[in-house]
Amino acid sequence: MEDGYQNKTAFIKGAKDIAKEVKRQAAKKVGRGVDKMTDEYSKRSYARFEEDDDDDYPGVPGGQDSGYNQGDSQAANDDEGGHSDSTEGHDEDNEIYEGEYQGIPRADSSKAADSLAGGDGQQFRDMAQFEGERRKDQEELAQQYETILQECGHGKFQWTLYFVLGLALMADGVEIFVVGFVLPSAEKDMCLSEESKGMLGLIVYLGMMVGAFVWGGLADRIGRRQSLLICLSINSVFSFFSSFVQGYSTFLFCRLLSGVGIGGSIPIVFSYYSEFLAQEKRGEHLSWLCMFWMIGGIYASAMAWAIIPHYGWSFQMGSAYQFHSWRVFVLVCVFPSVAAIASLTTMPESPRFFLQNGKHDEGWMILKQVHDTNMRAKGHPEKVFSVTTIKTVKQMDELLDMGGDISTLRRYKLKLTSLFQQVRSNFLAIFNPEYRRTTFMMMAVWFTMSFSYYGLTVWFPDMIKYIQKQEYASRTKFFTKERVEHVTFNFTLENQVHRQGQYFNDKFINLKMKSMVFEDSLFEECYFEDITSSRSFFRNCTFISTLFYNTDLFQNRIINSKLVNSTFLHNKEGCLLDFTDDNNAYMIYFVSFLGTLAVLPGNIVSALLMDKIGRLRMLAGSSVISCVSCFFLSFGSTESGMIALLCLFGGISIASWNALDVLTVELYPSDKRTTAFGFLNALCKLAAVLGISIFQSFVGITKAVPILFAAGALAAGSFLALKLPETRGQVLQ
Repeated sequence: MEDGYQNKTAFIKGAKDIAKEVKRQAAKKVGRGVDKMTDEYSKRSYARFEEDDDDDYPGVPGGQDSGYNQGDSQAANDDEGGHSDSTEGHDEDNEIYEGEYQGIPRADSSKAADSLAGGDGQQFRDMAQFEGERRKDQEELAQQYETILQECGHGKFQWTLYFVLGLALMADGVEIFVVGFVLPSAEKDMCLSEESKGMLGLIVYLGMMVGAFVWGGLADRIGRRQSLLICLSINSVFSFFSSFVQGYSTFLFCRLLSGVGIGGSIPIVFSYYSEFLAQEKRGEHLSWLCMFWMIGGIYASAMAWAIIPHYGWSFQMGSAYQFHSWRVFVLVCVFPSVAAIASLTTMPESPRFFLQNGKHDEGWMILKQVHDTNMRAKGHPEKVFSVTTIKTVKQMDELLDMGGDISTLRRYKLKLTSLFQQVRSNFLAIFNPEYRRTTFMMMAVWFTMSFSYYGLTVWFPDMIKYIQKQEYASRTKFFTKERVEHVTFNFTLENQVHRQGQYFNDKFINLKMKSMVFEDSLFEECYFEDITSSRSFFRNCTFISTLFYNTDLFQNRIINSKLVNSTFLHNKEGCLLDFTDDNNAYMIYFVSFLGTLAVLPGNIVSALLMDKIGRLRMLAGSSVISCVSCFFLSFGSTESGMIALLCLFGGISIASWNALDVLTVELYPSDKRTTAFGFLNALCKLAAVLGISIFQSFVGITKAVPILFAAGALAAGSFLALKLPETRGQVLQ
């Protein structure tokens, strides 16, 4: 009887060993396929090492013996111990199996392995299901992220980042003003025609339009900090080069690329900063951040006022290379961008970006840095960051098989192609049904706001210039049929018109002619030496035995005139600076300074009320008041009156811009935030170009059309803004 039991036990044990070996060998084959799709940390599968309990293999059936045989088999296995899969690390084939440490498995690795081992063969999830899971993850992450920011608090870290990103926003404000300030000098230095002047004025907006779209899309794929560093570097390099290049085309090219670089700053800066702000601080502190754009305008105005009129700050090497004071101003305007780059290198990437892209450890470390920095600054260094695990969003596997023998150039080309496809897909996503209505409404609001604001802010200075010209023209002195003999002119001649005059043996030596016009006049045996002229012309005149030495009176200065036995020696080559607008230049810089400073009250009010009355009320209310203020423009008939109205309009409208920036950040999820913001900001620059072009065409013709255009656009924008969803009190998506 006992021998029978022993034989039966040995038989059962042998059968179990054979079954286990067959199962293990089968699991190895399946596991090789599973390895390729599971556990990104250890690159190995755990499903193939799991073995069923011994009760998965029933003992020999039969009456009362089956229970005994099962227990006896277990005891026999425990006694022998030669095949303990829980203690051994390798088998005869040196294959790793259960018992050897494999790293930390992913939560979904066993599911993936079971699915494959089950024979369904499914390697990719249904896209609708995948997007649903991602959306659920994003919602969970948004709620948890808000809780974590509450624990981190608002303190030293956020204020440090505030000033760093403020420098980047300041650089954007400077860029807007640079070309407008240097244009009066640059157009003379480079001999620009009216068409070229217009292109130079608009080229920065075109560059910023491209830059906003490109860098906004890239920031959602490669990171906020990295994208901002790249775009600021491009701006710094080409702004620096633009201060030295001599030709108009190269200067235009440098300013275009400078605009492309700085164009990404606004979308990235606001998205970057918002992802470090808790819900109750977000609206207020994003509005405070807007003040740096105002500071950039003040900096540019002050530097232009202090540098450009000082013509002594220049040097030249012959007539080919000239470095005048306006180029010094362009060089000084690079400083905010360079300072922003240096400061930004000390700051971390947005943790929300890392978590959105499945990088848990990187995001956790940055949030811990925020927490510890704030707690130490508040005098509580003992407080420990209590968060151990943060929700991350499921990622789509984006594998690119490039092979081992592919060239480096081909590899980078494939990577860029893949990146382009990702950015394009992200851009199209903001027009999906979920965001389509919001996107179209925001496009309309951004367009109307930009069209009216930029159109009027450029129209104001042009109107002031027009009023100044009208006043200057009213003081013009007219001389008719005068006869002048043997007189030496060595003083400035300005704002005069001489008709049918006769000049015999006269000398014009070492003088400046400003807005001088000679018509139907005779110059006989006269001598012109060292003459610098601006807006001065000789029309239908006759020159007999006259010598021109070291003057710029040739070609475009002498029109339809007759030269008899007259000589030009050592002409002043190239284009010369216009010295007629010294006072006007000071006035333009001063007006821009006042107009920029006038937005300070609006910035303060919007920052204090943004989280109290909401984004929509702030946006719509400010737009309505700005619309009403437009009708006061019809009463601005004097220079001082136009300046006052400019300050009023700027101070009121800035609140709507702040609300629009905050609203744009909060309406889109983190994986589409800078893409949407960049696209809307690019549309803003396009509307600015259209507004400037249209409004400028009515300068000196009528005030009614620009006023009606601006008021109508603002009214439409305020109406559409009320149709948008309110985001106050909501967590950041």
